[in-house]
Amino acid sequence: MASTIQALPTEVVYLITAGEVIDSLASVVRELVENSLDAGATRIVVSLWPQQWRIRVADNGCGMTLDDLEQAATAHSTSKIRSSADLWKINSLGFRGEALHSLTTLADLEILSRPLGGKLGWRVIYGDGGEVVQVEATAIAPGTVVTVSHLFGNCSSRRQGLPTTAQQMKAVQATIQQIALCHHHVTWQIWQNDRQWFTICPAATTGQLLPQILPQVRQGDLQEVKVKIPNPLKSEDRIQDSEFSTPHSALSTQHSALTLVVGLPDRTHRHRPDWVRVAINGRMVKTPELEQTILSAFHRTLPRDRYPICFLHLAISPDQINWNRNPAKTEIYLNEIIYWQEQITQAINQALSISSNNLKEAVHTTRVSKLLKAAEAKGGYNFNPQNPKPSTDEINRVSPNSLKAVAQVSNTYIVAEHSGGMWLVEQHIAHERVLYEQLCDNWQLVPVEPSIILYQLSLAQVSQLQHIGLEIEPFGEQLWAVRNIPAPLQQRDDCAEAILELSWGGDLQTAQVAVACRSAIRNGTPMNQQEMQTLLDNWQRTRNPRTCPHGRPIYLSLEESALARFFRRNWVIGKSHGI
Repeated sequence: MASTIQALPTEVVYLITAGEVIDSLASVVRELVENSLDAGATRIVVSLWPQQWRIRVADNGCGMTLDDLEQAATAHSTSKIRSSADLWKINSLGFRGEALHSLTTLADLEILSRPLGGKLGWRVIYGDGGEVVQVEATAIAPGTVVTVSHLFGNCSSRRQGLPTTAQQMKAVQATIQQIALCHHHVTWQIWQNDRQWFTICPAATTGQLLPQILPQVRQGDLQEVKVKIPNPLKSEDRIQDSEFSTPHSALSTQHSALTLVVGLPDRTHRHRPDWVRVAINGRMVKTPELEQTILSAFHRTLPRDRYPICFLHLAISPDQINWNRNPAKTEIYLNEIIYWQEQITQAINQALSISSNNLKEAVHTTRVSKLLKAAEAKGGYNFNPQNPKPSTDEINRVSPNSLKAVAQVSNTYIVAEHSGGMWLVEQHIAHERVLYEQLCDNWQLVPVEPSIILYQLSLAQVSQLQHIGLEIEPFGEQLWAVRNIPAPLQQRDDCAEAILELSWGGDLQTAQVAVACRSAIRNGTPMNQQEMQTLLDNWQRTRNPRTCPHGRPIYLSLEESALARFFRRNWVIGKSHGI
């Protein structure tokens, strides 16, 4: 009986490969743009004619010689790797050598290129399979222009199975924006049907570029952090060095870099987790583990059902990554992932903290203008000044980057001064943030005598209290005795009401939020200078001082520059008197 298993013809193999690499207009743009970036381009122009299934990408990169052009579109040809060992030290965006050859299988391909320093450019047209069918000299500036025409012309069913033109253009835009975020120094011009569609200007940092892509986000809404982190030790190295008890950092000589751009949670957030983005070595990737790490780090800093804006870019030693997982190179295998998760969490905590590096922040101009207008209209304040000369030396010795308690307004807001202006801090939610983090770090239940008696609890409520660790037992008909309680509730007059509130459901963190809210100093409570300063000091030291556990902003900043503009301190005195 003849064998039913036979080797596939070469042209079928090429079609299968092409279908994996090139599946849409956006994938063509991605592959060509990545080649441009690998060539060192700092200016890239993408032109699209979607109805004609035509794409052109022009760059000012290093260009190609005629010898390179003749080999560029043959199967699995690339200048970026030479052997299997090179797969573990990939520093380029492309390395498979499949894109241009796949395009010759699915479309008409033309490349014009001139190398830097070359006196002549060349125009090459490729046939099916990547063979050169036409070569001619041409006038062109140094760089490369790749034109793809009649995409999927030999696969009409493929065209019919793709989304609408509008959806494909949206995918192209998203692709370019994602790549631009990873390469903020590049100038981008995008044309559609011979009209300029959009541009992305180069920026000094990713954080300065992001508002071009998310126009609703202002520069002052973002915090950018760049840190160097030591590469993790390999497992075998960790075993060998464990007997010496040498610190990790002392053993690592190479470092990786982490760039983080976050939307400050008191200023901006999203309805969907669509702006939790991760890039590794210049390419946006899908990493559910790292994305979940980011979301966890923002837990209890945002309002309910809201999600952060966060762009993370890791520049990691290539031997930590295996890109050879997916033809689109959007999924990877990452070594020592737990180590990277720890570093990411620390970086996010650093970005959200209030420190000397980010104390002088851009102001919410809309909030400040509304506040000043309201103040101007009313003209009066419920102002409760405290002793202007604190008795303790600790308060008088305020460092230039610390907050100094000045006064209390309406027994609700603490007026805090710093070197760059002043802040209004709501005392209740600032204290709530302090207590919540203390409870998370040290959840302590203490015995209570006499027991707290609760009435008419359902079995679900009893189960919930037991779930968070409370000892509860029947005390009579429809009566229950609670034998221990969270430590912060011990001095509260409304302890029974607080326990009842905890019985209505939620996990331990929900219970901790409820206890912190119940235990925090109430608005309307007078505070003296020392109490205000202590609260400010404790609040500044929290991990997420910008919002309370419910996501409400804790403070409003009034910078000196904003106050100077409002009071027009730049006016010349003589002119202001009409002289």
